Amino acid sequence: LPPLPAFLLPSCTLQGRAMDPPEGGPLSKPPRPSARAHRLPVLCSHLLPEHVAPAAAAAATAAAAADAGGAAAGSASASAPSMSTCSAERQPFSWCVVGAGAIGGLVGAWLARAGERVTLVARRDHLAAMQRRQGIVVVGLDGVEELVPVRAVGSVAEVGTVDVVIVALKAHQILPILDELPMLFHASTIVLSMQNGLPWWYFLKHGGPFEGRPLESVDPGGRILRAIHAGRIVGCIPYPAAHLRAPGEVQHTEGTLLPLGELDGCSSERVQRLSAALVAAGFKAPILDSIRSNMWVKLLGNLCFNPIGAMTHSTLDVMATFPPSVAVVRAAMEEASAIARSLGLLLDVTVERRIRGAAKVGPHKPSTLQDVEAGKPTEVDALIVAVVELAELTGTPAPTIRTLCACMQLLNKTVEEKKVKIKASPA
Repeated sequence: LPPLPAFLLPSCTLQGRAMDPPEGGPLSKPPRPSARAHRLPVLCSHLLPEHVAPAAAAAATAAAAADAGGAAAGSASASAPSMSTCSAERQPFSWCVVGAGAIGGLVGAWLARAGERVTLVARRDHLAAMQRRQGIVVVGLDGVEELVPVRAVGSVAEVGTVDVVIVALKAHQILPILDELPMLFHASTIVLSMQNGLPWWYFLKHGGPFEGRPLESVDPGGRILRAIHAGRIVGCIPYPAAHLRAPGEVQHTEGTLLPLGELDGCSSERVQRLSAALVAAGFKAPILDSIRSNMWVKLLGNLCFNPIGAMTHSTLDVMATFPPSVAVVRAAMEEASAIARSLGLLLDVTVERRIRGAAKVGPHKPSTLQDVEAGKPTEVDALIVAVVELAELTGTPAPTIRTLCACMQLLNKTVEEKKVKIKASPA
């Protein structure tokens, strides 16, 4: 791949030491942060040690305040100013949300409401409803409905180049549109990856023996790695819960946390601007120095609650409190924590605290259960098959996770091949 412009690869400070990328190319092997640097700087306050959340929240607030303010919109073409030349006053980005379903639609709507220039890419009835209304309906946590004016289109080809591409597609949905994504890129376009589970870029800028390795379970043959330059990618972990109440209508049910970070852990100018934009839109968007550590904390829940919920049609509060299911969840989480440790990550959230945190979310249906009820393929590859892949890669035993994975793959096969919706109904 040709090198990206230098301004996509800003000088960073990691572990108190300046790191200037080589001229015209990405950092080849950034120093591995210490165990302490891998620990969690921020997450949902009920999942974290009490001393962590307030400090991280203050840091995020300070960063947002330092970068707040509006400015006249610039061009969304390839001539857009590079992120290295932006003034201290924050200028709006142009955004494209590829995969404007529940989470993508919520994020896009809030950004548009805050004055950002947003285009949503959607399909079928959902797209038709948004185009008819010339916006998307968002139902807030308080039950209040709001129609947010926003542009919606049916294909990437209709958008043009933008400053930020939010990839909010599920892992299995990226490959079919992969050849179209570069139509959105100008020289400094950022790709903000917003998927559940383990992403295709997991080993990019990772260091160590697995540096640059594709995750075959989510990116067979490394096609996505080759199509999207590592220098464009910023990771983001989507914590809000939402669902499509009807075509063109998003019901927000829980949370506003969207932590994000550079793949090598540095606090670049562009990630600070992204955080400021998300904060201005109403999200909590702390900048992480170890995106992968935080990803594993969410994954601890995803890899067990998602398959168990889909197979038993249970909500989070039930799965996290019913003793037989808690025993399975605990075993799977302990195996996942061991896999993370084998990759050099230390998680400051205990398994018991993670289970209690899930119970506090209440009667929420995991996304996989929503998919099964709607007759859609699930995110089984990113949420659990990829975890089995890493268990094999590191030689870590994971019998519980393997069992959940096999059952979930069979359920997914049934939904896909038989074209069925599986939904519990009263007897």
